[in-house]
Amino acid sequence: MAHASVKVYIHFVWTTKNRKPLLRGDARKHSRNHIEEYAGTNGIVLHAIAMRPEHAHLLVDLGRSQRIEDVAKLLKGESSHWINLNNLIAPKFSWQTGYWAGSVSYQHLDVVKRYVETQDEHHRVKTFGEEFEALLREYGYTDDEIAGLLRLESR
Repeated sequence: MAHASVKVYIHFVWTTKNRKPLLRGDARKHSRNHIEEYAGTNGIVLHAIAMRPEHAHLLVDLGRSQRIEDVAKLLKGESSHWINLNNLIAPKFSWQTGYWAGSVSYQHLDVVKRYVETQDEHHRVKTFGEEFEALLREYGYTDDEIAGLLRLESR
């Protein structure tokens, strides 16, 4: 085979610093639109994106030369800079250090896409903490791993 053909789907989740619900109203809408546009201009294929006041979900189709860490760093860093540059949040906005990323099989792509796109509905009945714990359980994390990740996430 002369060329590499790769299909790797990654579901990202990251939170605002200290999980503060800062992304509301226009700030939420403009941040979402900006990340979507910025991803496209940088060769990052987004299948879905959802912004909540205290966290974001993204479903990304990684290119063959893209690394999970680089995509997260690029989108988080640039969007944080852009939010501050445009004074969308006062006094200063930043994402929490780190992120969660999980692989998604092609057979489940539509399910995860719907899940990301319906975040507002999920959060009518579940907090972010409850949702994140359920997501970790679905991805096979042990109770000890979940407890450790939830401790890290609440810092």
